This record gives sequence, structure tokens and C-alpha cells, in this order.
Amino acid sequence: MLPCLNKTLLGIDCYGCGGQRAAILLFQGNFREALLMYPAIYTLVIFAIFLIINIKFKFKGDFKIKIAFIILNASIMIISYIFKMIQFYNLTN
Repeated sequence: MLPCLNKTLLGIDCYGCGGQRAAILLFQGNFREALLMYPAIYTLVIFAIFLIINIKFKFKGDFKIKIAFIILNASIMIISYIFKMIQFYNLTN
């Protein structure tokens, strides 16, 4: 797997840390573990499927759907990152 440059240099996770491991867990059929590893994995997969389908078939209002997916995924990533940093802080103190 690719190493996280942020974690390598600074020692703390970034917003995407856990995404690769969650994707591997998802492909292995470990759905619960994938969700716990990286909560945005399912919405990212649905978004990717939508983007692939949208290349072939254009939908009315597809731009608004894309923006909604981006906001949803960013929100999940930020919230899970905050929880991860709170746990990290609690473990180190």
C-alpha cells in the first residue's frame, strides 16, 4: 500500500488515512470492518459508481447530485477525522 506522506512526516493521520485499507477490507467482504476503518468508504463507492454511469448516461441535475455527494463525503471525512483525533489525543495523554 502507498504510505501516507502526512503520517510519515508529521506522525498524525490525514483525512484519507484508512481509505486504502478500507477498500481492501471491502473487496475481501469485511463490510463492517471497512466501515469502521474508514466511514466514508460506502458513500465514496456509490459516488464512483454514479460518476462511471454518468459518463455514459447524462442525468438531469447531475451537477447538483455530484455537489451533494462531495458535500456528504467531505462531511463524513471531517467528522470521522475529528473523532479519530480525539481518540488519538486521549490515548497519548
